Amino acid sequence: MLRQIRSFISTVHRRHYSAPPSWNVEALDRWISQEKQLVLSDRFHTEHLSDLYVTLPTRDGTRAPYVAPEEGARLGYGHHLAFFHPRTPEKDLRPDGTDADFCPPAPFVRRMWAGGKIEWRKPLIVGKKATSVSTVASVAKKGFEKGSPMVFVKQNMEVKHFGEDDIAVFEERSHVYLALGVDKRTTRAVEGLPTPDFSLTYTPSATTLFRFSALTFNGHHIHLDRDYAQSLKDILRLVHGPLTALMLLETLIFHKPDAQPKSFEYRALNPVVVNRSVTIHGSLGQDGVAQLWTEDADGVVGMRGTVLL
Repeated sequence: MLRQIRSFISTVHRRHYSAPPSWNVEALDRWISQEKQLVLSDRFHTEHLSDLYVTLPTRDGTRAPYVAPEEGARLGYGHHLAFFHPRTPEKDLRPDGTDADFCPPAPFVRRMWAGGKIEWRKPLIVGKKATSVSTVASVAKKGFEKGSPMVFVKQNMEVKHFGEDDIAVFEERSHVYLALGVDKRTTRAVEGLPTPDFSLTYTPSATTLFRFSALTFNGHHIHLDRDYAQSLKDILRLVHGPLTALMLLETLIFHKPDAQPKSFEYRALNPVVVNRSVTIHGSLGQDGVAQLWTEDADGVVGMRGTVLL
């Protein structure tokens, strides 16, 4: 049934526009119709978490005393983002250094992290082994009729302790893929932000990006290669979407250590770039909802998120 629905959606799209051959729509539709699953296992090693801690400005000892991760403790909120990465040989990576898992065929090879949602259902424990099972929940084609095609891929991820049936963390990840030569850079204005109750300012440096790339085994050139980034019409190296999302959560926990998030939903709105100061703001509502967002020196909001406490 899922395949029939995706085939029908693709047929509807073809009726509304005549795509240039370079977009390779037939190959894209075949890819959409295929079922996809990725199973990964990892252990929440204290050594790997220590590397994450010294990468995060909330935990590296500059703003508060450094506290090392302890085996048996609860894994920090969002810290699973540093685990469960595909271990792909370099020869199998795409030309931009990204993994091919869940990625549509060429020419839709420019990947960007668009947003996501995390639900915490039971604690993950430092030192324990866990398994993640990822599937593609939906694929949406947008902008084809306007000549600016984009492919949105939503991925569902279930994280469980090894040997257990209960889901500890359920996550949705959304990526957008652009065709080569298609430029969608426009600054989005964000209105209706509340007055912040707390803020944290830091500057993601080239070292920050390198370390987070290493932690997540992410070879995407947009985070590491200045020449590659500049080749995309003067784009600077971008801060990883999951790093910015994690920093939103970290800023909340830094200022409200007793917080116990139930869910976190976020969306990337504008690029957050290397070597530019970014301030993370947070507002605590009386309804048990915290709003979080990043803002650069020009007042541009890079990412916005909502935490249900």
